[in-house]
Amino acid sequence: MKINEAAVIGAGVMGAGIAAQLANAGLHVYLLDIVPDGSDNRNIVAETALQKLQKSRPAGLMHRRNAKLIKTGNLEDHLDWLNQVDWIIEAIIEKVEIKRNLYQKIDSVQKQGAIVSSNTSTIPLSALTDQSTESFKQHFLITHFFNPPRYMRLLEIIAGDDTLPDIINRIEEFGDVRLGKGIVACKDTPGFIGNRIGIYWLQCAVLEAIEMDLSVEQVDAVMGSPVGFPKTGVFGLLDLIGIDLMPHIMTSMGALLSQHDNFHAINRVPDVVSKMIEKGHTGRKAKTGFYRIKYSGDSRTKQAIDLKSGEYRDASKPQLDCIAAGKSGGLKALLDFDDTAGRYAWRVLSKTLNYTALLIPEISEDIDAVDRAMKLGYNWKFGPFELIDKIGRDYLSQRLLDDGIEPAPILSCPESMYRITDNVAQQKTVSGQYQPVVTKPGVMRLADVTRMATPIQANASASLWDIGGDIACFEFHTKMNALDLGILDLLEQSITLVQNQFGGLIIYNDNDNFSAGANLKVLVSAIKQQQWSTVENIIHRGQSVFKSLKYATVPVVGAPSGLALGGGCEILLHCDAIQAHAELYTGLVEVGVGLIPGWGGCKEMLHRWYSNKKSPQGPVPPMARSFETISVAAVSSSAAEAQDNLFLRPYDEITMNRDRLLSDAKHKTLALMPDYTPPEPIEMSLAGASGKATLDMGVEHFKKIGKVTPYDQVVADQLAYVLSGGDTDLTQQLSEDDLLNLERDAFMTLVQKDGTLAQ
Repeated sequence: MKINEAAVIGAGVMGAGIAAQLANAGLHVYLLDIVPDGSDNRNIVAETALQKLQKSRPAGLMHRRNAKLIKTGNLEDHLDWLNQVDWIIEAIIEKVEIKRNLYQKIDSVQKQGAIVSSNTSTIPLSALTDQSTESFKQHFLITHFFNPPRYMRLLEIIAGDDTLPDIINRIEEFGDVRLGKGIVACKDTPGFIGNRIGIYWLQCAVLEAIEMDLSVEQVDAVMGSPVGFPKTGVFGLLDLIGIDLMPHIMTSMGALLSQHDNFHAINRVPDVVSKMIEKGHTGRKAKTGFYRIKYSGDSRTKQAIDLKSGEYRDASKPQLDCIAAGKSGGLKALLDFDDTAGRYAWRVLSKTLNYTALLIPEISEDIDAVDRAMKLGYNWKFGPFELIDKIGRDYLSQRLLDDGIEPAPILSCPESMYRITDNVAQQKTVSGQYQPVVTKPGVMRLADVTRMATPIQANASASLWDIGGDIACFEFHTKMNALDLGILDLLEQSITLVQNQFGGLIIYNDNDNFSAGANLKVLVSAIKQQQWSTVENIIHRGQSVFKSLKYATVPVVGAPSGLALGGGCEILLHCDAIQAHAELYTGLVEVGVGLIPGWGGCKEMLHRWYSNKKSPQGPVPPMARSFETISVAAVSSSAAEAQDNLFLRPYDEITMNRDRLLSDAKHKTLALMPDYTPPEPIEMSLAGASGKATLDMGVEHFKKIGKVTPYDQVVADQLAYVLSGGDTDLTQQLSEDDLLNLERDAFMTLVQKDGTLAQ
């Protein structure tokens, strides 16, 4: 039975977020909640949740139209809706009796074979269903989403002894492929995997900070990016989670865990935290937590709380020697550094890693599952066992012993936590033996290719890889994957090589962001020295390489995820097709620095609107739509939104699960390869001066109402000149090179103006 319709019961922040992600996957969703006392509108709770969802930032919905897939109701009048759905998700208050009562109602109306799951993270599955019917137990499991459900990729699945294997398989497949989740199967233990470790880490970090007299800013500086944790650090993350939630979670965990569990040693609420909660200083939702913004007139000052006094003071940006040591010598050097912050990092990280190791096999026999849970649920760059390998098992064990702490048994086993044997990635088991790290069918990572092969060709900025199936993959690896001359050089060489030796090319990388755009440092250096011919050559070079990419004799598929801005967007516009991750934030943003797209972005957007049969015909609409998009530096907030602006075309496709993006792109390339022919050269008739006058009138209007600065108007004037075709009229056909020349001339005009140089 396929999952086509779903219901979410509980319209709180979490329930509404889950409903949104189900809608993002294309499902029709019923969102139900209680009927509040004294309300004339019996659906008010669910309706209000949907209204908030449509205004929330960051957005829970990938496209505003997805809200139409969510139908609101209440549990008294609309319980019978549940007999239509394939999956019912309960996301109500964490009280076992209330949940049990709800399950009885669900059991009386649900359709045969429907799946029921709870989003609980604190109540054991066995306690939830101990009064349920046998049939209900067979179709029940826990599906623990992380908040916010759209952006946090972890989905922990906990099955009961009675849960049917088919039910587990259906949810795992749907969660993986349709919802884009990283699925981790967990045992029915308190906090499962993510929160069991994550709560310990956060609480340990807070207590050690107070004991060692470190400031909030010092802690977040060292316990963030330098050790591979989110840049929010500890206190910034607690502000995001909600400071008032921590005591409740800790109380629940403490009640469920064995008295021998090391969690009890840190299970206390510091006075400063208790006082913050009493005052309502509970984090971002209250706009005051460990950090806050102080407003004075037009000025804004970031403040941080003093962990001793509980008073706020202006936040500082600490410069810590241990972080500098880590940048040059790695994580071990940071932990070895003998200053307060370095000792703090060691104490928190060593205790967290040892606690995690002690939980094997209680929470899982699979250390890779534990690592994936922390990377997907808490955005750690490396999982706990990967961190152990980075530090060194012997080093960690010996320093723990020096601190009077007994290392976990798995740390006494020789060798590393992971290894590569015969090109197969393996993980250590509880017994000390190794077993393969299992990769699901359809999951493909470039890192697995690069770990076991050498590039076909490479330089400091990019590499070309053979990924099988007669397909090559071009990878950027500059900082933020910014496009530089090294990338252009290797891409040009790769196009020639691929046309001779392969049947297709994919442009892809494993990083969070496809490309943040062109590396402007190269341009800035030439601009400062007024080497205008150098600047023009760089622009011409990019145009030439991207044009060669577009007209290659093999299909080229772009596979972007995250940011694809400026030049990163332009390279995608020149691909034959795009297989995009759902979380794609793309756009032509050059006007933000006083420029226009110069590597063919204007030309490609014009052509997309010009040839789009669903848009109004004639010379003005393509020009106007392109101007509307480029002049405001529009950036999509998802791949679905990218379709609205034709950054993605109707035949481009979207992958929900980031881990499946490369595999899906490979399948798309294989489908294009038989009988492939390059696209026909562009020719367009544009409106010229009369069209530009139409655009100028719009800009003048926005200038009068204060939405456009005088220099914005200068940039817009050049953009309008390009998009209207320059000195042309409807009787002329403009070629691709004509449009590229207009782009380049406009770019060179702007780059020499003081207004652009000032930006």
